[in-house]
Amino acid sequence: MLPVCRRSWKCSSAEDAELIVSELSANAILHTASGLESGSFHLALAVSPQAIALSVTDDGGTGSAPKAVHRDQDAEHGRGLGMVSALAHRVVVHDSYGGHTVTAELFTDSRPGDHRC
Repeated sequence: MLPVCRRSWKCSSAEDAELIVSELSANAILHTASGLESGSFHLALAVSPQAIALSVTDDGGTGSAPKAVHRDQDAEHGRGLGMVSALAHRVVVHDSYGGHTVTAELFTDSRPGDHRC
C-alpha cells in the first residue's frame, strides 16, 4: 500500500497511484530485460502536498521507448500505458542508463491549511 491516505479528494487518487504502479511495474517485467532472471526494475515514489510522482526505471533491452498507443477495442494487449496516461495528469518517458524511466504524476488540490495525508 502506498503511503497516501483516503480521507479526502486528494487522497482518493491513492487507487489511481496503486494501479499506475502495478501497470508500470508489470510493463517493465513483461516488455524489457527487467523480466529476465537477472533483471530488475526500480520504483521511485515522491509525495508532496502538490503531487505524487511515481517512476519506474527498467533494464531496457527493447529497441524503442515505451509509448501510449490507441488500440481497437478488441485488442488484448497494448492498453496499459494509455490507461496510465488517462489516470495521470502527466506522463513522461525518458532514456535512463540503457533502459527507460516512465514517470506518472498525479496532482493534488491542496490548499494552505489542508491536512496532509
